[in-house]
Amino acid sequence: WEGTLAGAFLQSRLASGFCNGKNYAGHFGTPDPAFSSLSLLRVARMNTEHLTEAEKFLQQNPAIHEFDLLLPDMNAVLRGKRILREKLLSIYKKGFYFPVSVFGMDVTGETMEETGLGFESGDQDLPCYPIPETLKVVPWQKDRGQLLLRMFEVDGSPFYGNPREVLKSVCLKMADSGWNAVVAIEMEFFLTDQKRRPGHPPRPASSPASGQRESEGQLYSLTTLDNYDSFLKDISDSADKQNVPVDTALAELSPGQFEINLHHVPDAIQACDHAILLKRIIRSISQKHKMEASFMPKIYPDLPGNGMHVHLSLLDTEGRNVFQGSDALGSPELRNAVEGLRSVMVESMLICAPHANSYHRFQSDSCAPVNMSWGYNNRTVSIRIPASEGPDTRIEHRLAGADANPYLLVAALLSGILHGLKEKNDPPQPVEGNAYLQTDLEFPETWEEARNHFEQAEILPQYFGREFCQLFANLKKGEQSRFFSKIAPLEYEWYLKTV
Repeated sequence: WEGTLAGAFLQSRLASGFCNGKNYAGHFGTPDPAFSSLSLLRVARMNTEHLTEAEKFLQQNPAIHEFDLLLPDMNAVLRGKRILREKLLSIYKKGFYFPVSVFGMDVTGETMEETGLGFESGDQDLPCYPIPETLKVVPWQKDRGQLLLRMFEVDGSPFYGNPREVLKSVCLKMADSGWNAVVAIEMEFFLTDQKRRPGHPPRPASSPASGQRESEGQLYSLTTLDNYDSFLKDISDSADKQNVPVDTALAELSPGQFEINLHHVPDAIQACDHAILLKRIIRSISQKHKMEASFMPKIYPDLPGNGMHVHLSLLDTEGRNVFQGSDALGSPELRNAVEGLRSVMVESMLICAPHANSYHRFQSDSCAPVNMSWGYNNRTVSIRIPASEGPDTRIEHRLAGADANPYLLVAALLSGILHGLKEKNDPPQPVEGNAYLQTDLEFPETWEEARNHFEQAEILPQYFGREFCQLFANLKKGEQSRFFSKIAPLEYEWYLKTV
């Protein structure tokens, strides 16, 4: 769990070179032309320094003829464009323009005008530049590569509405306090049939090896892993070729459900990049095997849903684990961090559970937490301290669904930890036994309630910036309005002839 800080701190210093300490609220109109030109020229010059990365890649991969340009949106959906090989070097030199409304889209790709990023702003384009060391081959496509981008304001500062930049700003605050986060993310997902009846839940996928469809899950079943061995092996091979550190795969409780864990890295931003790319790998490989992978939080009402668990610890400037104590209980800082996470749990619920379906996952005895509990070696709590000690001491956050944006999720967790370490408050006694029996530690139970709490947040805006928080709240407001304007089929069944 320990790691070196050099790479992470170097990246933080490079990131701080783009920041000027201001929070921009999308004021892309009428900038100072000279200042904007100079600022964007500086951004372009820094990216030109990475031009050799692209040139070397093209030399080593002559068969690649096209590239996917990837820009994760507010819901962690990968938006982008596909370009030909001849265009790649110019993107490193001059950048590439994307509509700013990408960060105003709901999960279906509809721009929410409530964000102010659509027609109100003229649906403007902003320049995007490559993120160093993200130029990779796409193993499941013989002639394709991929590249992650970041968006900039017209004055050359990072675009304020990009969740990745929010996480970067939180990491800089953490570095200013002398700490660096070590992060690992676990992803749960279902494999289902590609075809389904409209309005009906999908069926679990048939095993590529046996052709049989599971009727019930077998937790930690090696036989299940064997039945899906070719699928899992392709994921492992693809992840290896893209330098995504896949660590462990396991069969979960529900039929067709799996979990894949990423190895911890001493760079929170890179850990989230890995999670975003792993989702793309899993989805793409499942299609290759005539299946569909879904990270929907709750597909089947009576079965456990999909979560996103985050393991994290802090290292000081000497590389020592701040959470390590004299025994398995950990340090006082560990308990302060736990209370910090509890203090932001209510206002960050919209980040942990960002969609309507997210709230179906929180059911008693469902393997998803239902309250603000914490404890040692206890999987029924929201904040778990795994059975470990010494340099491996860490926190596992188990609340979020697999639909959460990893950048925003980790940013919220680190903000809570920073707040906890600043306030130095201790949490209540850890829960022993079944935390589902705790009824006095409830968090928001509905999507609307979660948005209300986020809009009234006091801690997160100090770390995220109030402009971003307003943007995210407005996006979810528009998404909720659109979702609840639809009439569900069940309403016709219940009400059409009875009321």
